[in-house]
Amino acid sequence: MYSPPPLTGIRVLEFAGLAPGPFAGMMLADWGASVLRVDRVVPHGQEVATGDLLTRRKSSIMVNLKSQSGIDLIKELAQKVDVLIDPFRPGVLEKLGLDPEQVLLPLNPRLIVARMTGFRRDGRYSRMAGHDINYIAVSGVLGMLGPVTSRPLPPANLMGDFAGGGLMCFLGIVLALLGRVTTGSGQVIEANMVDGSSYIATSPRLAHKTQLWNKVRGTNLLDGGCPYYDVYETKDGLYVAVGALEPQFFSRLLQGLDVQLKDLPGNREDPANWPFLSRLFKAKFLSKTRREWESVFDGTDACVTPVLTYAELEKNGFDQRPAVTLKSTPALAVSADMSGGAARGQGLGVPGSGWISEGLVPGHGGEQLLEEWTAWKKGKDYKVENNGLVKIASAYL
Repeated sequence: MYSPPPLTGIRVLEFAGLAPGPFAGMMLADWGASVLRVDRVVPHGQEVATGDLLTRRKSSIMVNLKSQSGIDLIKELAQKVDVLIDPFRPGVLEKLGLDPEQVLLPLNPRLIVARMTGFRRDGRYSRMAGHDINYIAVSGVLGMLGPVTSRPLPPANLMGDFAGGGLMCFLGIVLALLGRVTTGSGQVIEANMVDGSSYIATSPRLAHKTQLWNKVRGTNLLDGGCPYYDVYETKDGLYVAVGALEPQFFSRLLQGLDVQLKDLPGNREDPANWPFLSRLFKAKFLSKTRREWESVFDGTDACVTPVLTYAELEKNGFDQRPAVTLKSTPALAVSADMSGGAARGQGLGVPGSGWISEGLVPGHGGEQLLEEWTAWKKGKDYKVENNGLVKIASAYL
């Protein structure tokens, strides 16, 4: 027997934005929260799914935030929810008349306003536009990523948008909800991708003062400089990952490669011997296909695994699961056909097994959710004006 997910009953109002805000909202929904996205108004008949793919379990309403009647609806709705996600640049909510400290919290003292920005709100770049690559650049993280022979290479937008941004914002929301249990009050939380990325990079940053990571980018133990912690091409143009850091794992790696310890030039931990090891391992791995190397290393402690692509995983039926398993109150299932077990989530999943998203059409499902949350009735408490929802003034208490 399982209990409902831990965020069941939490109501979240998410302003539509780019990756980090929607990711935080999706995580809240996966752990049971009810999430309503506020989309921009589009003309009637032109409602199609937006480019936002992080819409699992969300509903949508369209609101014209440039109209006072639309802002009035948001103010009224803010009194009915637990969390409001602000993905905008600094100052936007204030210009809309939705200042969190001056307007929203006085309306609902239990409200948690999660504000997600790229740069720090009080920093040098606070008024500038940017993307993931810019945020991790000024955080110091980008400068340590990439080979020594190349420029710094961004890890797609995983570090800033998702790890340092959306994930940290989600953590802040959960912490604020926990704090509200004790204080009874909500609060404003601020997350930004500069501090979030830098925090995630705490270990390598501190290691810069030690022998573990005090050399130039791409020549250290864990950043591609070490030959027994690297990626190698195989005979068929695919790749394997090697992580044989400990002596016993390194010994098993040599055994699988049919290399004798006496054939090595000296201490493997001496960087002076790394070029020789790198050339040796490169030649060895090019001698067999990836599948052949899998047959050699699978089930061993050599720390050698194939570098799998998402296309391969999807083809082979790899099931996407929630990020962590709570044995008594697990998250909802990622896939419709993978529900029912603590390791895979519980309750209804969604189509696609975590491989596709059909997005969310602006306005889809939102009015039904509004009625569940507030008991509002269309035509009595709110109406549709120019395809956007507005509050009917006479409905105010």
